[in-house]
Amino acid sequence: MTEPRGTHGTASGARTGSGGSRPGGGEARRYLDPGVVARLSHLDVRARLVVEGFIAGMHRSPFHGFSVEFAEHRPYMPGDPLKNLDWKVLAKSDRYLVKQYTEETNLRAHLLLDLSGSMGFRSERASLSKLEYARSLAAALAYLMIGQQDAVGTMLFADHAQAYVPPRSVRSHLDVVLKTLAQGTPAGGTRLGPALHELAERIKRRGLVVLLSDLHDKPAEVLSGLQHFRHRNHEVIVFHILDPDEIEFPYTDATTFVDMESGTQLTTEPWEIGARYRENLEAWRSYYSRSCREQRIDYVPLDTRTPFDRALLAYLEKRATLL
Repeated sequence: MTEPRGTHGTASGARTGSGGSRPGGGEARRYLDPGVVARLSHLDVRARLVVEGFIAGMHRSPFHGFSVEFAEHRPYMPGDPLKNLDWKVLAKSDRYLVKQYTEETNLRAHLLLDLSGSMGFRSERASLSKLEYARSLAAALAYLMIGQQDAVGTMLFADHAQAYVPPRSVRSHLDVVLKTLAQGTPAGGTRLGPALHELAERIKRRGLVVLLSDLHDKPAEVLSGLQHFRHRNHEVIVFHILDPDEIEFPYTDATTFVDMESGTQLTTEPWEIGARYRENLEAWRSYYSRSCREQRIDYVPLDTRTPFDRALLAYLEKRATLL
């Protein structure tokens, strides 16, 4: 099957939108609307796959420890500490059984934010650029996870990694994450693959990786980077963020499209290419969806017309039913 390619130079570069905010560090908390937090605060952002951590929290550990939740018995084996024997069972049945427990541990999450030029696009039908939308989603997730004692870090990237903050779970770390998320302006090309591989090599403990991007790159390279995380047993969520004009291609008059990453221009009659564009876009998104499903990666397509808090709430509620 021929692999669908990214959509550089299409609607994401249309002259009808340029977008791109320039938030400073002092404005970081504007991405956390109090109303949004109130609607989301009752939800647990739990990892569906097992994770590893140090602090007692809300997530299953893959290891058997000595926490408060009993899991099962197993036969005593030479070398097992005698203190782990279930003496009550021994007294009643003369069977040597060892108690096993499941440990509840905190999640270590990494929020990956795409700062490439195409993320600055905002059409007239959208209230936020793709980058502003992604920042808002990331800020809400950081707030929720740190609030439930999870460790959160972030990485900003375009054609290379630009900033990296390791995960921490203390409350004061939220300001560091938000300030980092607010840095930078959309510029340059997209090279997701190398950035993902670089972070996959950095992360030593299993956890949650959240990618927020328009995925305007070669799908094979993007998926290779995501597979690197899965190979290391991380859980991965991909928020694929697109503008409504990119999805629907509503243009009718002769238009000059400008690639926001390379500057390449194309003047054309949209009615001549519209149907083919929409077919290719659907094939491209379907390819990502199918490939992510095969790798047990959550793929979440988003339209920036949908309020980000509503989109996140819908996703988390759906996710909760699968736990």
